[in-house]
Amino acid sequence: MSRIISYRGLLADGGQETINLHTNDGKTGYKIVKFRIIPEQPAQFQTSTIMIWKTEQATVPTATAVVDFSDNIMLAVANYAFNSGEGSINDQVIFDNEIFNQDIYITHTEEIGSLNCNYYIELEKFDLALDEQTVATLKDIRNTGSQ
Repeated sequence: MSRIISYRGLLADGGQETINLHTNDGKTGYKIVKFRIIPEQPAQFQTSTIMIWKTEQATVPTATAVVDFSDNIMLAVANYAFNSGEGSINDQVIFDNEIFNQDIYITHTEEIGSLNCNYYIELEKFDLALDEQTVATLKDIRNTGSQ
């Protein structure tokens, strides 16, 4: 049986937060089902990128965000750009349907200044079979070892 759990928060430019999901036995799995971002002050000119990672990031870039879909430790990315002069909003959210059973890490990069940005994440939580648990744990070990 699965259920949906949600997390939300406010990240500063260059900030990183941990969402604690690990268990001692690794038998609980998660999958991202919704991911949204919105600036703390939506009326200001802002370009924010928030990413969700499988492993803690040693450094969070503060000038520009590099999005590389070949990076196997990135689970999701959301980008919000607002230009009040043009009256345009551009927001894009992309996430992987990967199952994980360990902590995840959220980073925020603001390209223009140092504004804050909110995030909202919904995760599907469910029990893992032994083979699924083994695969998820081995992926996490491999990702941690490659850092």
